[in-house]
Amino acid sequence: MDELRPIRVFLEVAAQRSFAGAARRLRITPASVTRIVARLEAELGQQLLTRTTRQVALTSAGALVAARYQPLVQQFDGIAREIRRAGLPDRGALKINAPVSMGVRLLPGLVESFRVAYPDIALDIQMTDALVDIMQEDCDLSIRISRPPTDKSTIWRKLCEVPRYAVAAPALFDRLPRPEHPEALRPQYALSYGTGGQPETWVFRKGATRRVVRAGTEIVSNNGDLLYLLAAAGAGIAVLPGFIVAEGLASGAVERLFPDWQVEPLWLTLYYPPYEQLPPLVATFTEFFEAYLRQIEGLEFAAAEG
Repeated sequence: MDELRPIRVFLEVAAQRSFAGAARRLRITPASVTRIVARLEAELGQQLLTRTTRQVALTSAGALVAARYQPLVQQFDGIAREIRRAGLPDRGALKINAPVSMGVRLLPGLVESFRVAYPDIALDIQMTDALVDIMQEDCDLSIRISRPPTDKSTIWRKLCEVPRYAVAAPALFDRLPRPEHPEALRPQYALSYGTGGQPETWVFRKGATRRVVRAGTEIVSNNGDLLYLLAAAGAGIAVLPGFIVAEGLASGAVERLFPDWQVEPLWLTLYYPPYEQLPPLVATFTEFFEAYLRQIEGLEFAAAEG
């Protein structure tokens, strides 16, 4: 029996400002919610909630109880999750976050293979191109494609490098001069990957020569597939991972610019909350993911050095 159940019910009523709303969230009857809260109030000898026809409000005693117990319940739940995660390595549940463009290409085959190997591990996969706060999102691990990470509060595991290419539709150069080197790029036609309207910075290298190009702000998106479709439609030039542009380069829908220059690659990484030791389930998925990457072809990943 959950000894914290009366407190959980009370906190849910306080959060919902409604007995009926709390009942729906907790999947119990409103009468049960009323009875549990009344029993808690009787045990504490204080009225915790005031009820009107329109809403439920906390009394001063109720506000004190909520303020003191909410962090305790969260801490207890966190400990319980850690204990569950420390269980068997081949059964349980994993919460995974992944970027959209890579996820739709890589994860279907990965998940199918993983489920065959580990049918007793349930996967909750959420996809977003934003860099999530892994602690706030309550993820077990996240798959990211990004520049080398600088966050010191989490654990990062580099799996491989992801080549990037500057691409554009051939038709774009029917109306624009073709740039012969990175410095000739016109920012207003350089499509940016980013958020909040901030322009992207591209780094090109040829031997010891390094050139930094600032993309434009006319078109900014946080989704690589959209930027590829815009580039293929002739809207401008984009710098994108090889796994997004490989098919378009093969078909001629887009062409690679500056083939004698290398764009600074991204990293494919796994990152985790600050575990002292990887939980068995997380370690199982990590090992499987690394083995899967070594076997697949055509995703334009480069082996990590070291």
